[in-house]
Amino acid sequence: MKKLILSFALSMLSLTAFAQSQYEKIMTEKIAKIETCKTTEDFNALSNDFQRIADKEKGKWQPSYYAAFSQIQKGRILMRENKVTELDAVADQAQKFVDLAEEADKNNSEIYLLQKMIYSLKMMVNPMERYMTFGAKAEETLKKAEQLNPQNPRVTLIKAEDVYFTPEQFGGSKKKGLELFKESLEKFNSFKPKTALDPNWGKSEAEYFIGLEAKK
Repeated sequence: MKKLILSFALSMLSLTAFAQSQYEKIMTEKIAKIETCKTTEDFNALSNDFQRIADKEKGKWQPSYYAAFSQIQKGRILMRENKVTELDAVADQAQKFVDLAEEADKNNSEIYLLQKMIYSLKMMVNPMERYMTFGAKAEETLKKAEQLNPQNPRVTLIKAEDVYFTPEQFGGSKKKGLELFKESLEKFNSFKPKTALDPNWGKSEAEYFIGLEAKK
């Protein structure tokens, strides 16, 4: 009887390990696709993929995080294309996923950073009218993300973006932005994600802006 119980327990452990390895394999493949997505359709499809994983893997924050991140990247493309009237809907969709990620892992710097990015998308629909609301919320959540992990290179990267692209009359500075991009790159060079599935994006963007300024 004891041998039967032991055999059953070992079988369950084996199945659990197999399921976990399959989950990690699928997640790793989907995360890699982030770098290859070019269009809003690409990011929307990827977000849907992560949502399906999140529906199956209850209690894990990463699938919902990447579903939200994919929506945010979709929004950033729309912003570059000046399709700002579509940003509210994208931000609202991303918010649903961020809420699920936060339920699974509270006080996570990475999740707070996505929240900041969602508020920024909301603000960009009409910056003049929304700065005092969504702009203020974005600043507040960015500070929280930094408090939770001062060494998070993505926090410094997003700070660099904000300073770099904000006009000087509103407190922006390309010089200060470049300094922050360099600071973020230093952090990227020493940063190690807790797991293979944790966020590790942003280094190439910091390198791009540093290289861009070096060419001038």
